[in-house]
Amino acid sequence: MQLYNTLSAEERAQLIDEAGKQRLTLSFYAYAKIEDPKKFRDDLFIEWNKLDALGRTYVAKEGINAQMSVPAENFEAFRETLEAYDFMRGIRLNVAVEHDDHSFLKLTVKVRDKIVADGLNDETFDVTNIGVHLKAKEFNQILEDPNTIVVDFRNHYESEIGHFKGAITPDVETFRESLPIINEQLKDFKEDKNLVMYCTGGIRCEKASAYFKHQGFKNVFQLEGGIINYAKQLKEEGLESKFIGKNFVFDHRLGERITDDIVSQCHQCGKPCDNHTNCLNDGCHLLFIQCDECKAAMENCCSTECLEITHLPLAEQVKLRRGKQVGNKVFRKGKSENLKFKHSGELSDKPLAVAEKTKDIRQKIKVKKVLLGKAEHYYVKAQVGLFVVENQELNVGDKILISGPTTGNQELILEKMLVNGTKNSVAKVGDKITFEVPFRVRLSDKLFKIIG
Repeated sequence: MQLYNTLSAEERAQLIDEAGKQRLTLSFYAYAKIEDPKKFRDDLFIEWNKLDALGRTYVAKEGINAQMSVPAENFEAFRETLEAYDFMRGIRLNVAVEHDDHSFLKLTVKVRDKIVADGLNDETFDVTNIGVHLKAKEFNQILEDPNTIVVDFRNHYESEIGHFKGAITPDVETFRESLPIINEQLKDFKEDKNLVMYCTGGIRCEKASAYFKHQGFKNVFQLEGGIINYAKQLKEEGLESKFIGKNFVFDHRLGERITDDIVSQCHQCGKPCDNHTNCLNDGCHLLFIQCDECKAAMENCCSTECLEITHLPLAEQVKLRRGKQVGNKVFRKGKSENLKFKHSGELSDKPLAVAEKTKDIRQKIKVKKVLLGKAEHYYVKAQVGLFVVENQELNVGDKILISGPTTGNQELILEKMLVNGTKNSVAKVGDKITFEVPFRVRLSDKLFKIIG
């Protein structure tokens, strides 16, 4: 009985690329009373592993919260694994607006005290006594009511790149911080205002709506399915979007576009931009907004200090961060005195620019590729990359793709190369190859051959 991952993220990515099949990114949640979260966790892992379902899931005595990547052909079978449980029959699955085959590369199912940390220790608080759910059309209508107060229950780095017009956007890093802040700010409007709330997929404002009803608010509403479901309904029903900008998501993509409006700035130069990145320095990993020009100039770093550290030998980098807590890692923080153009708290509804059109996701899926090998070194002055061929044969004239979390996806035509130090037109498994690359290559990068 397998209850853990047997493949690394890199190995899983290779299998996904070789399969060439579409995957769907989706999320769902359900509040319920689960008597044995550990057994529930194990049962889910076994069933999902059979379906090649990947993602990040938390289960607790209060319910389940999941963000997943599922092969499109297994979508209905995946739904059946959920509806085997009474409390998930008819559950809404929020399918992403945009899909990325690599949105998740491992299956993680963890048992937690709560599926949404709220900092509350009130046994009289009933999380199932929720507010009124509103679909997109109803949500748009209530926003037009002057008696409505709309609150964003996401964190500062989420609301900065996109939010509903006129929303209160608390300057917080965690959901638990927002509850007392909003309760104090709106304490005089419990009887006579419509308290309308939203979040990414609905799970946070579901709990928030129950909390504010518990606090005595009379007219409590929430956006059903969050921004993800709202965007889907906009397309299906041809509705006007009251949301502007981009919706932050907690996977490899870090965001999916809802409207073409760019409402935030590059944190380093101030240029209109809404693309998040994590600082390349493993001792930092600060989440911040960075434009393509600053990404190239700063090599994906948040500061000159971090840039200098990434140029040190790996052993020295490890020595520098030994014994230090990395407080900026993953999605938390996003604030630093180095980020001159960071905005949070009260945000403007005025767009700063219009985003460039991107290729349709189905056009992207048509690009077939096969993994050839990985990067071993990049000679900065000579602009030459060194790769090891681990799979198949590579020929001069082949169209190749160099891909990595920092590098992105860069396509090239291989015009010439050195194979094991000698000029050659063919490289085979086990060979070391070098060729000119007009951008920085990193050890996390993979080399692919495009075959269609």
